[in-house]
Amino acid sequence: MVDADQTFVIVGGGLAGAKAAETLRAEGFTGRVILISDERDHPYERPPLSKGYLLGKEERDSVFVHEPAWYARNDIELHLGQTVDAIDRAARTVRFGEDGTVVHYDKLLLTTGAEPRRLDIPGTDLAGVHHLRRLAHAERLKGVLASLGRDNGHLVIAGAGWIGLEVAAAAREYGAEVTVVEPEPTPLHGVLGPELGQLFAELHREHGVRFHFGARLTEITGQDGVVLAARTSDGEEHPAHAVLAAIGAAPRTGLAEAAGLTIADRAHGRGVLVDERLRTSDPDIYAAGDVASFPHALFDTSLRVEHWANALNGGPAAARAMLGRDVVYDRVPYFFSDQYVLGMEYSGWAPPGSYDEVVIRGDVGKREFIAFWLKDGRVLAGMNVNVWDVTDPIQRMIRTRTRVTAETLADPRTPLDSLAP
Repeated sequence: MVDADQTFVIVGGGLAGAKAAETLRAEGFTGRVILISDERDHPYERPPLSKGYLLGKEERDSVFVHEPAWYARNDIELHLGQTVDAIDRAARTVRFGEDGTVVHYDKLLLTTGAEPRRLDIPGTDLAGVHHLRRLAHAERLKGVLASLGRDNGHLVIAGAGWIGLEVAAAAREYGAEVTVVEPEPTPLHGVLGPELGQLFAELHREHGVRFHFGARLTEITGQDGVVLAARTSDGEEHPAHAVLAAIGAAPRTGLAEAAGLTIADRAHGRGVLVDERLRTSDPDIYAAGDVASFPHALFDTSLRVEHWANALNGGPAAARAMLGRDVVYDRVPYFFSDQYVLGMEYSGWAPPGSYDEVVIRGDVGKREFIAFWLKDGRVLAGMNVNVWDVTDPIQRMIRTRTRVTAETLADPRTPLDSLAP
């Protein structure tokens, strides 16, 4: 039973945490809400950091989840630039801040997110080696790309995932020279497989990006502390005035691990393991967003999803569960990307090896199509490229496990709505 004397603490000031706080108030919770973030900026959304804000097309203030005054207006106790260093599950307290402030919680939500993986090679201490995860990173990188564009400078990107490709597109729009180093044979190989990964390689090559596949960075060289080149595992050397490490992100589970909460294994994302209500192995502690590995009945596995929609929806779901609402978190994973004039949306989950067929509806050459990943005639995932307003029927097909023939799915004369009851 929830009452006004209870205290709910949220650790992590990203989108999931901010939306959880918003939902608690929207659902009528009148108790104490404490939101603790180790960033000094108010909670913000991350997609603009590699898209509109990085390109200078969106203002800095546009990235924030709420205007700063919203927190005080809604009686949210916001602690910025504060690190939580311990959870005492027995006493139900968290300790944070330089002075070791201790606060009691009745329910605790972990939305600690993820952190960029670091290159473990010589030269990463040089000026000009960058990561992109936080607003401060994007602010620095924005200036770097503009400078590279003015001076015909070279950017080397380690990793051809979504962040690497979006930054490559932004860098080319600024006029910088770009080389992407990727150990797999295509971009996005682990997400889209070779069939669609090649499409993105061709798109970026048309815009002047150079790819170096089948290799990884082994050393960044420089002089007087400044980056000059990047070497790869096959002995190649690439000129570089800046390097971006875009080799993925790891869930920030340290606080949860120290508190003895169960952590998922590698096959299930190594996040904080939660149930369908986003509750951890401690019934008073919940986790949501990038840090959580949650069971998904549609895909018969536990998933850890790092995308914007998971934070947007997971935070509110956890908040409702904390309030005792009947919650089952089973959203179909969704993400989007914008690169040059290509826009895409992806729904579902279909890693290499999970599907037996890829079906295309539309014209890949014109980059106006929908791709479907199928297993035994059922849609596991769908990606629409420069085709809009089809996410709902794609997600319905995934959710209802609709059986459909490849011929029907590929036929543009058959409305998608008719295939998704």
